[in-house]
Order: sequence, then C-alpha cells, then structure tokens
Amino acid sequence: MKRVRFAIDEKIYTGRLVEKRIVPLEGESFPREVVLENVRLLAPCRPSKIVAVGLNYRDHAEELHLSLPEEPLLFLKPSTSIIGPEDTIMLPPQSERVDYEAELAVVIGKQARRITSDRAKDYILGYTCLNDVTARDLQNKDGQWTRAKGFDTFCPLGPWIETDLDPSDLAISLLLNGETKQQSRTSNLIFDVFRLVEFISHIMTLMPGDVIATGTTSGIGPMKDGDTVEVRIEGIGSLINHVSGNSG
Repeated sequence: MKRVRFAIDEKIYTGRLVEKRIVPLEGESFPREVVLENVRLLAPCRPSKIVAVGLNYRDHAEELHLSLPEEPLLFLKPSTSIIGPEDTIMLPPQSERVDYEAELAVVIGKQARRITSDRAKDYILGYTCLNDVTARDLQNKDGQWTRAKGFDTFCPLGPWIETDLDPSDLAISLLLNGETKQQSRTSNLIFDVFRLVEFISHIMTLMPGDVIATGTTSGIGPMKDGDTVEVRIEGIGSLINHVSGNSG
C-alpha cells in the first residue's frame, strides 16, 4: 500500500494511492473524490525525530577512503528540516556548498524500545525516499553535523510510504537535472534496516512516525540555484525537489 498525506482546503488527510486515485484509510473520509494529479502531496509523515546514519554504504566508505564502522554512526536531523515532494530546497547564505544524499527512509509504525532485529519488521510502517541535504563546508568546519544537516528544507521526504516492501536489495539512485549522480543497491548497506532499528531502539525510544535515514551511497555532490534533484528507489517511486539560491 502506498500511504499518502495531502491537504484539501487547508485540512490535512491521509489515504492510500490506488492507481491515480487516493482513497480514504479505514474509518476516514474525504470531502470529495481525490485524484492524485489534482492535489499537492505533503511529506508522508511528521516525525518527532529523524535518526540518520552516517557512512552506511560500503561503496560510500570506499569513495571516502574510510574504514567500515564497527557500529552505526548516528546523528539527528530536526523535524523542522522536512519538506515534501516538489517543495524547494533553500540554499542557506552561511554555506558555499550544499550536497545531495539519496537515502532509503524507514518510517516507524508503533512505539519501539529495545527491539531485537528479528522483531523489527513488526514495528516498521513502511519505507519512503529521503534526501539528506548537507552543507558540506559547514560539516567539515564544525567537526560535527548538527548545523550542516539541520537547516530548514534540508530533509525532503516522500512521495509516499510504501508499506509492502522488502528493503534488503532495492535499487537506489539520484538524478541531478536528469543526470544520474548516485546509483547503488540497499544490499550494499553495512548495517541493514532491521539491525538499525535494533541498535537505535536500544538508545532512544522510537515513536510512531519517526524516521530512520539509512545512509547514502557513493557519488555525493553539490547542488546549485535552479537545479532539480530526484531520489529514486525501486518499489517506492520518485522524490523530486527544486533548489533555490540563498534564503537570506
């Protein structure tokens, strides 16, 4: 099931996508019939936190000439960084280089605390596309990642949550102005989805709607004013966003 989130007359609804129509979830209703092309999709969830993982693809570690981590490297992105499909990534005036990072996102379905990897699937609502936008120069300057990863608009998410998906070997790619810049498979993850749920839930309680950004592959690079960036993940779809110059 493709679970979508959208607005009608400034009221937010969730539904499921059936071909080109959006139909209500059980127990819900819409004020009128909804066709996908007639609505603007919102980010498919509003998490209390985005738990992101650094250096979690073997090819990305090789690209950076770094050893594979012994445990997942975690950082947080604020929920205020989230934008939805077709929304605009704003380049902040504090940075001279802002990069794209295509990632598979895990959306938590129910409260998870100290979950083992063999039970993790039961706590996952589904999966979506995420762009872990990063001010690369500030990341290098600060020596930690909060500012570089935390600007408003630095977490495009969507277009929907796919609830019926095996995340173990999906094609993932990123296109910048139609040109492929990143391309890999989730089978190259160092720590797979279920191991991440286990590791993170033994540190912090994961709440319904929380997002785990599972890491990016090789091929990271900069975006500039006027660019269009697209994250594609097999079995999910395409997340497209536009890039605009300094927000001032």
